[in-house]
Amino acid sequence: MSPAPPPSVPLQCHASTPCEAVRRLEARVHTTQSGQLQLEYSLDADFGRVRLPEPGPPLRTDGLWRHTCFEAFIAGPDSPDYCELNLSPSSRWAVYRFAAYREGMAPVDGITDLRIAVRHVGETLRLDASLPLHGLPLKREGVLRLALAAVIEEHDGRLSYWALRHPPGRPDFHHRDGFVLELHA
Repeated sequence: MSPAPPPSVPLQCHASTPCEAVRRLEARVHTTQSGQLQLEYSLDADFGRVRLPEPGPPLRTDGLWRHTCFEAFIAGPDSPDYCELNLSPSSRWAVYRFAAYREGMAPVDGITDLRIAVRHVGETLRLDASLPLHGLPLKREGVLRLALAAVIEEHDGRLSYWALRHPPGRPDFHHRDGFVLELHA
């Protein structure tokens, strides 16, 4: 019997980017015994006020964070490098590697089996994503540190920024103060 996945954790809206259209935004992350990284996002919102990208094929695409997009940042133990995952409700995705804080950004090549499933039931949108953890260029000895986040676009073009924890100042998902979840790899 495999262990139950951890409970969902709430993402909080940054105080400088309020969004009344969102009632609740939660995320969950875990790994499977086969080494798959599982990310689950649940957005409960007034979709008459939230702009969602049009569904499309699951292709690698840059600039997804400019619109409604779910994100994960993953860092290995005791290393300045990290990876950023962008997961769009359109089924498009991107994975980047950074050498250090906002430095040395490069796309991660060779990821061919990232899967995204999107369901929209009533006032809830659910995005589930899965990819092999070994496909991320990170040291995996010990504990990985994660930041889970989202960008929500309203119909008027305003963006709100959601995270488990926001560092002081403006929204910044790359800041290590936001990497608050631990994942044993």
